Amino acid sequence: MIDTMSGTDCPACGSGTVSLGDAAPWCPDCEWNLDAYDDRRRRPEFGWAWVDRWTYRLAFRMTRGQYVRLVGRPLDANGRGRAGLLTAAASLVLIGGVGALAVTGIWLIVAFPFPNLAVLPGVALLGLAVALRPRFGRLDPDLEVVTRERAPQLHALIDEVAAAVGAPVPDVVGVDGDLNAYAGLVGVRRRRVLCLGLPYFGVLGPQERVALLGHELGHFVNGDPRRMLLSQPAFTMLGSAADLVRPVDTVSAVGLVEMVGEALGKAFGWVLSRLLFGAHLVLLSVALRDSQRAEYLADELSARVAGSVGATGLLDVALASGSTALAVRREARAGHGADRWRAAAAEARSAAADRLPRLRQLSVRDEASLFSSHPPTGLRRRMLESRPARDAAVVLTEERMARIDAELAREYARVAREISLSG
Repeated sequence: MIDTMSGTDCPACGSGTVSLGDAAPWCPDCEWNLDAYDDRRRRPEFGWAWVDRWTYRLAFRMTRGQYVRLVGRPLDANGRGRAGLLTAAASLVLIGGVGALAVTGIWLIVAFPFPNLAVLPGVALLGLAVALRPRFGRLDPDLEVVTRERAPQLHALIDEVAAAVGAPVPDVVGVDGDLNAYAGLVGVRRRRVLCLGLPYFGVLGPQERVALLGHELGHFVNGDPRRMLLSQPAFTMLGSAADLVRPVDTVSAVGLVEMVGEALGKAFGWVLSRLLFGAHLVLLSVALRDSQRAEYLADELSARVAGSVGATGLLDVALASGSTALAVRREARAGHGADRWRAAAAEARSAAADRLPRLRQLSVRDEASLFSSHPPTGLRRRMLESRPARDAAVVLTEERMARIDAELAREYARVAREISLSG
């Protein structure tokens, strides 16, 4: 990616405009044209250019508007706005609807003497209720669980960070080979799961690792609707219903009456599935506004435990995920371990230091979406910078970090092999 000057002056403030690579130019001072829809850099979300352009502009306005409303204000988990309340209300309605289907189905089955034709719609309604029931999630089969006995130093650090952010410790800690990390709840018992992608965790410096743990554990206490049992139906039920009624190709009908009936049935199913899916997208876009608020709060909890420098550094690593992935792949294929991954990623970030301010601004354009669970990385960093600087509550030394990496040596080696063998 090449940093270029566009050679034109901003029509709003007169400053010189800038660009990165093939991105449409914008003004770095007043951010004129930063809201431009850049179809060369965006993956289509709906497939119709005019729809993608309109939804992008709506997403950009909503994202910037939410940032303006939240900056300088408390981000506590109880501060849910209209989006969070609407998500919870929609979930209750959906759960009530599924419950009504189940009750009606059972009533049709047992209310009349058997055999009776009422059994057929009763069984159908009961089956539909089962198919649309809320899902509680399952443990990822690719997750390699790391027990407390296997990695006591890692678990001790997690315990310290959890105490500092006021979060419960996870029930399951695991690692995988993704350049990512996540925290979630699975199963009816709502077991707390923390997953650390080793290519991500391994390239971070000491306080950036503390910041990562603080952010992920913060999701257990930040009111994120994606992890709350009451909000789950809003994210899944209407989408599942759309899949159920979507027409599928079957054996061709024989005879004019059968052909007409099949065509009408497919037409009805197609319209109904599109209506349900459209409602699913609308509800999802609303629910994710509250999810983005929760991400800002997770960042603030991250800064509280790791210090502002560690938290903003973590966001810069996320911003440079492309160069980080290349560095890790190169070092893994050369047979080097996590220490070289970290050094190579640091070198890549250092080489891109002069472009970072542009990358942060450009992320506000590139990452704006109605269906993104995270605010743009640049806005997340601005939110942290707008708040008072914090000192670290938990300090991870280089020596202790080395002991943690030694505990995970077997897992690092496995991930390195997988990276080396990947295309």
